Amino acid sequence: MRNRFDMQLRQLDCELIQLGAMIEHAIAGAAKALLECDAEKAHEVAGLDDGIDQKERDIERLCLKLLLQQQPVARDLRQISAALKMITDMERIGDQAADIAEIAVMLAGRGEPLLGSAHIGDMARATIRMVSDSVDAFVKKDLELTRAVVRYDDVVDDLFDEVKNDLIRFIAQNSACGEQAIDFLMVAKYFERIGDHATNIAEWVEFSITGQHKDETE
Repeated sequence: MRNRFDMQLRQLDCELIQLGAMIEHAIAGAAKALLECDAEKAHEVAGLDDGIDQKERDIERLCLKLLLQQQPVARDLRQISAALKMITDMERIGDQAADIAEIAVMLAGRGEPLLGSAHIGDMARATIRMVSDSVDAFVKKDLELTRAVVRYDDVVDDLFDEVKNDLIRFIAQNSACGEQAIDFLMVAKYFERIGDHATNIAEWVEFSITGQHKDETE
């Protein structure tokens, strides 16, 4: 019976890795669509959201199956309950990538030259790293990696400030680009939220390893 349970726990790891890969692909695709004014790519990213939602439901069913059909010990219970919390944040990341894709479609439809946006690309890469490392830490039970992810959220926050400063300068130089600046600020805010969700994921990974969650220690 335990062998079967261990096999299902390994399946849970694999499913989370797949979901992580899906949302990383969505983030990267949304950023690419935005920066290249590629409406077709943006529509493709928006279409990924249904698959992400389905994968979340599949993992939720697997977790409930493990809880109801087995008798998990405390360590296993932490792993399963952490996974249930993680997939909520992962699904929301998928939603925010789709939101960025929708803004990309709108900007592409205007046919206007884009504002300088190097920090937007940097934010995308930073949040992808956070998601990837969070899932990797869960599978490897790597406590130091989870804490590194939490610390790395400061990088995303700093980049958000850089984007805001860039946009203030653009508006000061050309008030006509104000509408586009607001759109880019919204994109940057979505990336900041993705970083926050990745931080939440890492904190639940830490709970799965240590039995303590940040909220319980404050």
